[in-house]
Amino acid sequence: MKNPMVLVLILLLAATLVSAQEVKDFSLTNTKDGKTITLSGLGSGTGIAVVFTSHECPFDNYYKERLKELVAQYAGKIQFVLINSNQEAQESVEQMAIHYKDINVPYLADKDQVAMETLGARKSTEVFLITSTGAKLNVVYSGAIDDNPQVAKDVKQTFLKDAIEKLLAGQKIEVANQRASGCTIRRK
Repeated sequence: MKNPMVLVLILLLAATLVSAQEVKDFSLTNTKDGKTITLSGLGSGTGIAVVFTSHECPFDNYYKERLKELVAQYAGKIQFVLINSNQEAQESVEQMAIHYKDINVPYLADKDQVAMETLGARKSTEVFLITSTGAKLNVVYSGAIDDNPQVAKDVKQTFLKDAIEKLLAGQKIEVANQRASGCTIRRK
């Protein structure tokens, strides 16, 4: 290569992309019972589906029934967890405890935005499918649940479901990232 600076930039970019796959563990409070939950301590299934959500964003409300179906379909195989990193007053821990009580998964308050920063979440609804290899946590899919946040019956591509099926079958996930649609999570 003629320009050594270009080589250095390529190597730095490659190192960043490789390290971006691994996730640091974090702990947050479950609004359903007040207990502290760590990412690494979430279940013994094949993977963890971390869903950044809120109860004020219309996109999250569009996805609520689809999330219930996914949770039921993959019970015992994939541990789902909801995380709310929003700072607005109407997104309080008390309101969180009420909003998703009909989905039987942990709903974690991330008011310091630790999980949001760790995973790089920017939207609500945005999903991160994580596997555990020994002591390492790795993101194998991130982004949208599917290709139509507003109309469930018009969904043509089920990105999260496809990634879960590939993970459970021990196959390579072809689409590791799909741009999420939704409300922007405001940083502190």
